[in-house]
Amino acid sequence: MVKSLARNENMATKQVRGKYTLEFKLETVRLVKGGQSAAVTAKVLGVPKANVSNWVRLSDAGKLSGAGDRPVTPEQMEVARLRAELARMTMERDIAKKAAAYFAQDLLHGTPGFRK
Repeated sequence: MVKSLARNENMATKQVRGKYTLEFKLETVRLVKGGQSAAVTAKVLGVPKANVSNWVRLSDAGKLSGAGDRPVTPEQMEVARLRAELARMTMERDIAKKAAAYFAQDLLHGTPGFRK
């Protein structure tokens, strides 16, 4: 009984490899080559950073391939495009939020009677 319980716990922690379409990989590579860091792109898209780095390297070598030989549906292409757009918008929002906090703090320091 103890052995089977331990085995079940190991199975629960085992990760399953993700399968990504070629379009998803290409869009991810485009984001990284567009100036977004691999770490940020990986975090936003929910992909391991090592995968993103490998995809960029393989893309530069011309050896990037997708999961399987199935054709990609227009819906899958749209989802990949929307995920990339969401990643860009999330990054822009975070930058704007940090800038607003910085300028608000700077504005407060110039206010008479402000104590910290």
